[in-house]
Amino acid sequence: MWNRDLCVRSQEGHVDFPRLHEAGVKLQCFTLVTRGFPFVGGFPVFAAWRGWPRQARSSEWHRALWQIEQLEAFCGRSEGRVAVTRTAAALEENLAQGRLSAILGVEGGHALEGQVARIAELHARGVRFMGLTHLSNNALGGSSFPMMGNRGLTPLGREVVEEMTRVGMSVDVAHASERTLEELFTLSPSVRFFSSHTGVRGAGGGWRNLSDASLRCIAERGGVVGIILAPVYLGGDTLEDVARHIEHALSVMGEEGVAIGSDYDGMVALPKGMRDVTDLPRLTEVLLRRHPEARVERILGGNFRRFFRETLGG
Repeated sequence: MWNRDLCVRSQEGHVDFPRLHEAGVKLQCFTLVTRGFPFVGGFPVFAAWRGWPRQARSSEWHRALWQIEQLEAFCGRSEGRVAVTRTAAALEENLAQGRLSAILGVEGGHALEGQVARIAELHARGVRFMGLTHLSNNALGGSSFPMMGNRGLTPLGREVVEEMTRVGMSVDVAHASERTLEELFTLSPSVRFFSSHTGVRGAGGGWRNLSDASLRCIAERGGVVGIILAPVYLGGDTLEDVARHIEHALSVMGEEGVAIGSDYDGMVALPKGMRDVTDLPRLTEVLLRRHPEARVERILGGNFRRFFRETLGG
């Protein structure tokens, strides 16, 4: 979204390919953002400021396609060190070769502009998960953002989830309203859910954090919850606060359901002691002081590896 060259190490933001490699990251989700904050708007202005092409400034669908093209181009220039990862076999091959797996997702199904058939096109372009909503309600369902009214899943939202399941895309519930979550969890067991980045309500923190009931539903369906690193959702600004959310999620979901869901470069701050992804080993040290190594390995990547191995398909 920020229109940086990810192949070049930067002092801006939280991630680029060189810094991800330095931190030892082997799997990173990259999400496409096509709509800004509610009540404020201004995404076309933001896109113009960042030098996006004209079509991407005016259409949410073309914004998504342009961001896919950008990531594909960066991967193509990475000298084989990063690849958009479409299948479970490719994920395992990348891990064996020391290559970073970039897994594509969409934050907000409004990018479809109401056209369900576009889901198959996104899948063909490498997108493997999508959240129905982002920072505001849309034609698919309700957002967890404040003052959105706790709207539920719409008929179009149900149709979108059905098509996502058919083509092999997972549903990211990171920004879904409570009512939308409850209705999603009643759908067919073939629907795969996870949360790419969130806090947990039982450990305190922000408005968008998941309840224990939601954590249990995700775990029962084989999903994973990525714990966010943003202090605004943690109720504290230290790495110990991240650990506190991880530990509450572990107590509810078990060891196979919890991961790191950073929200790097998501317009949020990181905890004290973390400037960017290269400081991730500091969180590892905190976790290793409190948990066995095998559990920490699952949290730091093993659980997302298992989830995507099951959901990326062949």
